[in-house]
Amino acid sequence: MSDKATPLSFEDILLGFTFVEGGNPGGNDAIICRRTGKIYWRYEDPSIDELNEELPDDVADDENYIAIPDKRELGLGKPLVLEFAREFLPADYADVRDIFDRRGAYPKFKALLMRRHALDRWHAFENEATNKALRDWCEANSIEVSD
Repeated sequence: MSDKATPLSFEDILLGFTFVEGGNPGGNDAIICRRTGKIYWRYEDPSIDELNEELPDDVADDENYIAIPDKRELGLGKPLVLEFAREFLPADYADVRDIFDRRGAYPKFKALLMRRHALDRWHAFENEATNKALRDWCEANSIEVSD
């Protein structure tokens, strides 16, 4: 890999993360070219295949390309929810843990947050954790961030 990698805007990385999260697990991809800073977008939905960008022939070269991770890869799924419940909803911790032992957990969790008037607090907590995890991921993967 070249020592002159182009710094990426953190907002672009966050946008890529949001895009990856918008598909089914393992569906949408946002792949960073470490040399140019270009992000390649790959949609999982075949009905919009014309929006997919042609990937470079060497996209499998881990030295030059890296896929933006999803929230599970960054530990931002159930572990983050449980951390939030432990800190901000200690009386509901057991219920939250039970909710996340079943399918359809997030709608039930959000309903609980609404009943406890904690939805805004959750969003702020989740956004802060996401930003930190993505910045840590960038640092661990030698991706220079410009902002």
